[in-house]
Amino acid sequence: MTGSLRDSTYAELRRRIVTLAYQPGERLVERDLAAELQVSRIPLREALQQLQSDGLVVLVPRQGAIVAPFTADDVRDLFDVRESLEVLAVRLAATRAAEPGLARLREQMALAEAAIARGDDPETAAANSGFHRVLVDMAANPLLSAMMGPLAARTQWLFALTHRRDLVLQCEEHHDIYAAVAGGEADLAAHLMFEHVTSGRQESIALAADWSTVDPVAATRSRRR
Repeated sequence: MTGSLRDSTYAELRRRIVTLAYQPGERLVERDLAAELQVSRIPLREALQQLQSDGLVVLVPRQGAIVAPFTADDVRDLFDVRESLEVLAVRLAATRAAEPGLARLREQMALAEAAIARGDDPETAAANSGFHRVLVDMAANPLLSAMMGPLAARTQWLFALTHRRDLVLQCEEHHDIYAAVAGGEADLAAHLMFEHVTSGRQESIALAADWSTVDPVAATRSRRR
């Protein structure tokens, strides 16, 4: 039962962080969270530890937790990894494309466009992240999936944090990538994915200045947990 509570608590806190219900640097008060989520502190603390492993939370010993500031260096590191592994993923996906996977890509593109039309930035970020996640699944490489899995939350979080970037352009680029994958054009798909990922690097690093100035120790200094 404890494991089930930990997993459900983790999933809900993760959702709130990546959709910006909790902002980077925001204090996570255990007493309030336990009451709100109706769980004891044991599964809550286990969930927070898992979120720290994901890079979404900072735990300060004997102080408490905050949502990770997500610094410019964190953004730079994430792009370094994405520019390599997502290019590999789309190349493999193009060589192994089948209708079930292509249908899932079309579904994510449709979800993103619908979310843009109603001005729902968190759902747009979730759908855009889902498009990239489906490509990893289509690559059918368990080792690659294991390496990319821990990045999924941070990638969706990045999409939400950088919602000021041109969402329509990002969706158009997804359509181009989809066409290359569906056509089995691995080299073209890889080229388009690299351009797609790297195009957001500098602007995302610059935007990181808006949310990365938090001092975790100072933010958790209050003893109320």
